[in-house]
Amino acid sequence: MSRFNVKQVAVLGAGVMGAQIAAHLVNCKVPVILFDLPAKEGLKNGIVSRAVEGLKKLKPSPLGVVEDAALIRQANYEEHMELLRDCDLVIEAIAERMDWKLDLYKKIAPFVAPHAIVASNTSGLSITKLSEVLPEEIKPRFCGIHFFNPPRYMLLVELINTPTTQAHILDDLEAFVTSKLGKGVVRAKDTPNFIANRVGVAGMLATMKEVQNFGLSYDVVDDLTGKKLGRASSGTFRTADVVGLDTMAHVIKTLQDTLNLESDPFYASFATPEVLKTLLEMGHLGQKTKAGFFKKVGRDVMRFDLATKTYVPGGEKADEVYTRMLKKPAGERLQLLRNSEGAQGQFLWAILRNAFHYAAVHLGTIADNARDVDFCMRWGFGMKQGPFELWQEAGWLTVANMVKEDIDAGKALCNAPLPDWVFKGPVAEAGGVHTPQGSWNPSSGQFVPVRQLPVYARQHFPESVLGAQAPSAAQAGTTLYEDDAIRLWTLDDAVVIASIKTKMHAIGPDVIAGLLQGLTLAEDRYQGMVIWSSDEVFSAGADLQAMLPTFMTGGVKAIAAAEYDMQQAMLKLRYANVPVVAAVRGLALGGGCELAAYTAKRVAAMESYIGLVEVGVGLVPGGGGLAYIARRAAENAALSTGKDLLPFLSEGFTAAAMAKVGTSALESRKLGYLLDSDVIVPHKDELLFVAINEAKGMFDSGYQPPLKRQFPVAGRSGLATIKGSLVNMRDGGFISAYDYFIGCQIAWVVCGGDVDAGSLVDEAYLMTLERQAFGTLLGNPKTQERIMGMMQNGKPVRN
Repeated sequence: MSRFNVKQVAVLGAGVMGAQIAAHLVNCKVPVILFDLPAKEGLKNGIVSRAVEGLKKLKPSPLGVVEDAALIRQANYEEHMELLRDCDLVIEAIAERMDWKLDLYKKIAPFVAPHAIVASNTSGLSITKLSEVLPEEIKPRFCGIHFFNPPRYMLLVELINTPTTQAHILDDLEAFVTSKLGKGVVRAKDTPNFIANRVGVAGMLATMKEVQNFGLSYDVVDDLTGKKLGRASSGTFRTADVVGLDTMAHVIKTLQDTLNLESDPFYASFATPEVLKTLLEMGHLGQKTKAGFFKKVGRDVMRFDLATKTYVPGGEKADEVYTRMLKKPAGERLQLLRNSEGAQGQFLWAILRNAFHYAAVHLGTIADNARDVDFCMRWGFGMKQGPFELWQEAGWLTVANMVKEDIDAGKALCNAPLPDWVFKGPVAEAGGVHTPQGSWNPSSGQFVPVRQLPVYARQHFPESVLGAQAPSAAQAGTTLYEDDAIRLWTLDDAVVIASIKTKMHAIGPDVIAGLLQGLTLAEDRYQGMVIWSSDEVFSAGADLQAMLPTFMTGGVKAIAAAEYDMQQAMLKLRYANVPVVAAVRGLALGGGCELAAYTAKRVAAMESYIGLVEVGVGLVPGGGGLAYIARRAAENAALSTGKDLLPFLSEGFTAAAMAKVGTSALESRKLGYLLDSDVIVPHKDELLFVAINEAKGMFDSGYQPPLKRQFPVAGRSGLATIKGSLVNMRDGGFISAYDYFIGCQIAWVVCGGDVDAGSLVDEAYLMTLERQAFGTLLGNPKTQERIMGMMQNGKPVRN
């Protein structure tokens, strides 16, 4: 690993990007100072203070927990320049004005520490030109660092060197940004707008041009160019609104100012669209001004109409026939779109053809290899596949000839031919730009392997591109046992890995049996067990579909037996003789939350969303979740000088009764589903590495499971207090009568039922109360209505 230690970061500029970069640094426990100009009125830190306050209101939240905004240290250029001397990394993120940036660099240069890296978060200005005003001693430590908006959620960070940047500086920064901030790093050449914005914004401009050509509305285009096309759900125009139309206009202007027909044959398509000019003139900048291509009025989403310069009702969808076409295999899909007669199909083929054309023509000048282009489009623009991946999957030479025919027929954006390497030589022979040896670099005429840095040894299964034939987690290691529900395997013959295979990793009897089999193996001859899956879901909870037939044939008694088995499995995991570690990423809901809670330790990716959500289907947590809440309340109370359990129980009860889900691992910890001793990992691809090492470390430290013990509960008095709050919520119209009934069932369990306050109980006792409450609710028609509604529509029914 790199020896580059970052003890403190300075972010210069408290605008939209600067403030959110600072927020993400705080999420990752990196101390940060946020600078801006001194305010002309009031407190000198007024500009920064307002920016930090604004972070608390943004949705989706740039902060893991809103309270952490207070951890951003505030400063201004007039009073606090000396603070820069203690910063190891300085990220400049002021407005995209070359003159402003150069002026700021002159001011900060005397205060930059002699070892510190200085980096500009520009979306496309020349990094080399920016470096020219810096003192000679800083130039080797200067580079570009381009985060994508919103920085917390977008994986991509582009790093750009200058001719004077020292190689180890980029290596050190890449290691820090990857492991400590959880980002996917691509090194871009210092060309206008680098890689992602060069290809992505050119694609958006081309899309707008084709929208005009085919006469389509913005809502139909977003429906076509969102998830159906394997791209970000926000589509084209909603994405522009989120990014900011002023930001987009600046990136377009960079293309216009720094390129010409000689350097970019597509230059003619870079004209600012008339609709964008109009919106900017009206001050409609997108999400930040609550009006752009779209505007929300109450619950209705309106779309902008250029002809009238007003907003009209939106929500129009694409024709269903194109939805079906987009589900076909890649080769068939492109052929169908190209040959379709409707405007929507022709539009889709046109934007895909334009993307292939542009990427191929510019690959050699903007990127080191084709893999970097595809990663940029996936990580920076939310695409499932980059342009080269889709092209290769659909049949390299077939698609190449289709694009060539359109260029020759004058249907493309320009008449620039596809490069010769497309049709002959190694790429044509390999069937595409991605191979097991590496990805194509036109400049060197070779397939370039993935860059190797020590930090990447922490990623057992890093993201790869189609055609690279990278190892798959599904076949990796040594399989110890496998069926349709679970795979038990090991990478190192030291730790058992349990990977759930069911849809959404739903927990049914077969999964429970598999986990227990894995535990038996681990206790017999391994050091521990890690529960991990390679995708975005840890577990969405109990398998409702598997439960219903059991309920229909055996009634509540049959369900109680299955629930008992699940509870016993949870206890076996908790009291196992080897450490069981839950490697949580994405959704861990209901039974998935309970599964994580009953392990010895949790290692969670930053973007983990954990919660007990059973009330949404009219049930209470039935796999030990409520017993966990009661036990944790008693444990926390034992550390306090007070004797009242209720304050420690209230938050857990509320989380379960309101089906609260942590919107990050940090918030999940605040809700009590992760402990302070649990590990939060910024990079999703490091999760398995860290979890395995945690299990081995615990084993090597002489791990012993917790002793089974009794603990106090809140009893009748606590139950009465909670019921009083529920009555107020019901009578105030905040919850329904049935929500009140469910809330009372949850309160009954977590308070320990009809016992005195402070009575000592154990987990088995509380789990019995859980099963009773679960059965009571399952037999109620209103709960059955909620379950059927969720299964049929995927949405909770409020009754």
